[in-house]
Amino acid sequence: MVEWRRDFHKYAESGWVEFRTASLVASRLEEWGYTVKAGKEVVDVNARMGVPPADFLKENEKRALDQGAVAKWLPSFSGGFTGVVGILKTNKPGPVIGLRFDMDALDIQESDSEDHVPQRDGYVSINEGMMHACGHDAHTSIGLGLAKLLSEMKDELSGTIKFIFQPAEEGVRGAKSMVEAGVMDDVDVFVASHIGTGIPAGEVVSGANGFLSTTKIDVTYTGVAAHAGGSPEEGKNALLAAASAVLNLHSIPRHSSGQSRVNVGVLKAGSGRNIIPASAHLKVETRGETIEINEFILENAINIIKGSAAMHDVDVHYEIVGEAKTSDSSARLKTYIEEVAKEVDEVRSIRSESPNAAGSEDATYMMDRVKKNGGLASYVIFGTTLAAGHHNEKFDIQEDSMIMAVKTLSKFVLNIDRLKLD
Repeated sequence: MVEWRRDFHKYAESGWVEFRTASLVASRLEEWGYTVKAGKEVVDVNARMGVPPADFLKENEKRALDQGAVAKWLPSFSGGFTGVVGILKTNKPGPVIGLRFDMDALDIQESDSEDHVPQRDGYVSINEGMMHACGHDAHTSIGLGLAKLLSEMKDELSGTIKFIFQPAEEGVRGAKSMVEAGVMDDVDVFVASHIGTGIPAGEVVSGANGFLSTTKIDVTYTGVAAHAGGSPEEGKNALLAAASAVLNLHSIPRHSSGQSRVNVGVLKAGSGRNIIPASAHLKVETRGETIEINEFILENAINIIKGSAAMHDVDVHYEIVGEAKTSDSSARLKTYIEEVAKEVDEVRSIRSESPNAAGSEDATYMMDRVKKNGGLASYVIFGTTLAAGHHNEKFDIQEDSMIMAVKTLSKFVLNIDRLKLD
């Protein structure tokens, strides 16, 4: 797993361009006897969000092949349909168990400082502006380690085990498309997992709650350029529209029913000091403790985005490029996870909830679909020591945390009869 993790780290791939990663995952699952479904079989064409331009997808598909992608699988993923599902059917009756592992890196340039372990030990990302700064390289490796282990223990298993390798978790763009493709429709018991998130090494959270519902919005204002000194009246100032939107977005009142957030993370506008700016771009996100709170913030945000355009007589185009829901972990499943985690030597302590919630996660789409179908779902966190916080250019993990994760998840699958599902 360490070898796999360092390989994925070196060849980090961001959302919807995980061509190399997905091809290696599919190839290994097939080698270990799994039925493999990939690409449009498991990713709905119309439900993807925040997909990069076609030329960027083509460029990265070629880059992935040059970096060792398995050529046999690349046609399945062409166009950015980089999801993989591996299915292991056992010879004993039992539930369908779904396990989600995300594969994508972040759009961050990794540190080249000599005190950064991946740089020092030769596995720093070689792909410019892409870095595994959240641990998804470890998640993919945990998934593969567990898949290999369970394939060798097939005679001891019951039911069906479904490994779900998800693209584009960052920006909450990918899970919904796999849900809409029907990947979750037969799943009775579901676990998504994450390493780190502020949980110390040796600790397991049996079911995190408190994920904020969120919506990600890209906004473009288009005005008319003009000479700022000679004929300013002929211009239509897109920068002013964007600036007005930013100030008013951050003035949306917080909601009394729970946590609410709004943030403009990017504002780019203009081309020169003596030119009325003809274009401006914003990257905006809203969040809420409930779906209803997020919808309140989002509705206000859209009104402000449109109103700012009208106020400055410019055109506006906005696009929803990511979404996630809220979804709490099933109490009954959390209790079972705590029982099996107690049997893992590397687990020193167990929490029933994470103290560090307030982020968002699109596995909530998967959790929600399973629970609506009458199943159980949980979001498990495996603690690890971090070199720096998540989404930091010096992020790195304690690699032996992957052992604790595989042992816990393997016991979860092996002992599923204890759950006594109806």
